[in-house]
Amino acid sequence: MAKKPLKIALLLVFALVLIGFFAFDLGRFLTLDFIKGKQQDFAAFYQENTWLTIGSYLGIYILVTAASLPGAAILTLVGGAIFGFWTGTLLVSIASTVGATLAFLLSRLFFRDYVQSKFKQRMQLINEGVARDGAWYLLTLRLVPAVPFFIINLCMGLTSIGIARFFFVSQLGMLPGTAVYVNAGTQLSQITSLSGILSFKLLVSFVLLGLFPIVVKKIVQFMKGKQVLKKFKKPKTADYNLIVIGAGSAGLVSSYIAATVKAKVALIEKHKMGGDCLNTGCVPSKALIASAKVLATARRAQEFGLHSTEIEFDFAQVMERVQRVIKTIEPHDSTERYEGLGVNCISGEAKILSPYEVEVNGKVLTTRNIIIATGARPFVPKIPGLDVVKYYTSDNIWEIRTLPKRLVVLGGGPIGCELAQSFRRFGSEVSIVEMAERVLIREDLEVSTAVATGLKKDGVQLHTAHRAMEVRQSNGKNHLICDASGKEVQIEFDLILLAIGRKPNIEGIGCEDLGIEIDNKGRIASDIFLRTNIPNIYVCGDITGDYQFTHVAAHEAWFASVNALFSPFKAFAADYRVIPAVTFSDPEAARVGLNESTAKQQGVPYETTFYHIDDLDRAIADENAKGFVKVLTVPGKDTILGATIVGDHAGDLLIEFVTAMKHNLGLNKILSTIHSYPTMGEANKFVAGEWRRAHAPGFVFGLLQRFHSWRRGAGRKSS
Repeated sequence: MAKKPLKIALLLVFALVLIGFFAFDLGRFLTLDFIKGKQQDFAAFYQENTWLTIGSYLGIYILVTAASLPGAAILTLVGGAIFGFWTGTLLVSIASTVGATLAFLLSRLFFRDYVQSKFKQRMQLINEGVARDGAWYLLTLRLVPAVPFFIINLCMGLTSIGIARFFFVSQLGMLPGTAVYVNAGTQLSQITSLSGILSFKLLVSFVLLGLFPIVVKKIVQFMKGKQVLKKFKKPKTADYNLIVIGAGSAGLVSSYIAATVKAKVALIEKHKMGGDCLNTGCVPSKALIASAKVLATARRAQEFGLHSTEIEFDFAQVMERVQRVIKTIEPHDSTERYEGLGVNCISGEAKILSPYEVEVNGKVLTTRNIIIATGARPFVPKIPGLDVVKYYTSDNIWEIRTLPKRLVVLGGGPIGCELAQSFRRFGSEVSIVEMAERVLIREDLEVSTAVATGLKKDGVQLHTAHRAMEVRQSNGKNHLICDASGKEVQIEFDLILLAIGRKPNIEGIGCEDLGIEIDNKGRIASDIFLRTNIPNIYVCGDITGDYQFTHVAAHEAWFASVNALFSPFKAFAADYRVIPAVTFSDPEAARVGLNESTAKQQGVPYETTFYHIDDLDRAIADENAKGFVKVLTVPGKDTILGATIVGDHAGDLLIEFVTAMKHNLGLNKILSTIHSYPTMGEANKFVAGEWRRAHAPGFVFGLLQRFHSWRRGAGRKSS
C-alpha cells in the first residue's frame, strides 16, 4: 500500500475510534467505580471463558494505548484484579508495549518527516543524542511514572530510534511500574481511588526506579571504561593527577584549574608557552590592526576639523612593535607564572604511550588522566606551484620586515579580512581571493556587505567567486591563477598569505597508536564531557569541536579539567549555548547566538529588530557613525535568540548581549538599565527601545489618550 493512502486509511480509523470513544462515553467503563462494581462478574467470566477474556483484554488494552486514550492505568489494575499478579503482569507488559509501539509508529508515519524537515538542525542534534544514548533516555522516561507514557510514545516516534530498540527498552522500562500497579490491582477491593495506590512507600519506590537507569548507566560506563583500559597496565601510583599536552589557551586554563584545586599537574609544550593566540594569532594581529588604524585615522584628519597630515613610518619598526606587545603580554602565560601556581611546566615533545603514560624528553611520566590541547595550525591547500614560492600563513607572517608591494590574501574569512585591511592601510596593493560569493560567508548578507564596503573604501580588491587553481612564475613574477565562473583570472603578487582555515594538530602525539577516535573533519572526537573514546583522555580547544576561538578553548578547558579530575563522581556537560565571535575589521563585526542565516537553516521562528548606529550621538561625535545593531527575538517576546553588531567597538558592545543571553535576560531588562551618556553602549538600549516600540500595546495607548483627554477637559461642555 502506498504511503499516502495508508495515512488516509489510518487517519480515518483513528478518527472513528476517537469519535466513538467520546460520542458513546466509553470512558465510563474505564473508571475505578465501574471496575470494582463488576469485579465479581469479570472474575466469573474469566473462569468460564479464559482465552476469550485474555484475548479481549489484550485487544482493548492495545487499542487504548495505541490511540493514546485515557484508561491504561485502570486497565492495569483490572489485569491484577482478574488475572492475578503473574499472569496480569505478563499480559499488561505485552499489551502496553505493543500499544506503545503502535502509537510510536503512528507518530513516525504522520509527523516525523515534517518535523525532521522543519527543524532539521535541531533534530540532527537530537538524533545524534538518540544514536548515542537514546536507549538510556527512553529507559529513564519509562521508569519515572510522572511522565505520561503517551507523550513518550509520540515524541520518540519523531526521532531516529529503531523500532526494535524502542519495543524492548519500553518493555524493560515499563515492567517495574507494571508490576507495582498489577500488584495494587490484586487488592482492588481495598482501593477507593487511584491516589490510594500512591502511598509514601510507593512514591519512594518510584523515585528509586527513576534513579535506577542513572545508576545503571554509571555502572555500564565504568565497565566500558574498564574494558577499554584493561589492555593497558595501570600503575599503582602515578606521578601526576593530570598531564596536559599543549600550552595554548586550552592547556593553560586546564593546568591552572588543576593546580587551583590542588591536583598535581604537568604541562608539556614543545614550542612556546601561550600557543598560537599569544605568539602568532590574536595578540600580534590585534597589535598590527591597532598600528594600521592609527594610520587610517590620521588620513581622516580633515573629518575631525584638523589639517590633513601624513605619518611617516618604518614597517620594520611596526613589526618590531608587534613583537614588543607579545613580550609585554608574555609573562601572563610564562613558565615562571605557572610554576608559581603549582604547575610543573616541561619543555619538550610529548607522546602518549598509554592512557597512563606520557613520554617527554626520553622520560616516561605516569598520570591518572590526560588532556590533549595541542590546538591547530593554518591549513595549506594543495595548489600546483604553491610550493615553488614562499607562502605565508598567520604562523610566519610576523617574520617579515619589508612591506610587500603586492599582497594576495587567499581566504575571505575573519583572519583574511583583518590582515588584508591592515596591510592595505600600510600601503600594500592587496587582493582578497575568496571562492564563496562574498566575504564572511557565515554572516548575514548585510554584515558581509558592510565589511566589504569598509575593505573597498581602504582600497582592498575583492575577488569573490574566484577559485584558486595554480601558482605560476614567469619573467620573475608570481601570478595566482583563478577560475571565475569558467574564466581564467591572473593576479600578480609579491607575497601570498594563506588564510583559509586551520587543521588540528593530532600527528605525533600517539593518537594513532592508541586508537583515539578521529572524526571526519580530522579532529579528535569527544562526547559532551570532552572525553575521548578512551575514558581518562580528554580534549579541549582547536583540536576538537566546531568553535576555533581562544575564548571557547578556555571555556572548554574548565569542563575538561574538572571532568578529568573528578570523574566518575561528577561530570559536567560542556555548555555551548552562548558563543560570541568577533571579526576585528573596520567596521568590526560581532555576533552571539543565531543570525538570520542560521535561524532559517534551523527552522527557528524569529523577529528582527534594527538600530542604525548612524543615529547614535557618540558615534556622530567620534566620526564613526556607521553600522547597526540587529537582534533576533522569539516572536512576540523579548527573549534574545541572537545579536549581531557592526560598527566601531562592536566586540565590546556585544558583551551586554552575551551576558543577557547567558542569564536569560530579555530586551526589556536592557531597556530598563541605565546606560552612560554619551557612549557607544547606548546603541544596545536603543535597539531594545525599538523592539518595545514595535510591540507597544496600541489598544492600551488608545485608552490612555482618551484618559488624558478627559483629564484636560477636552470635549466637556462649558457650564
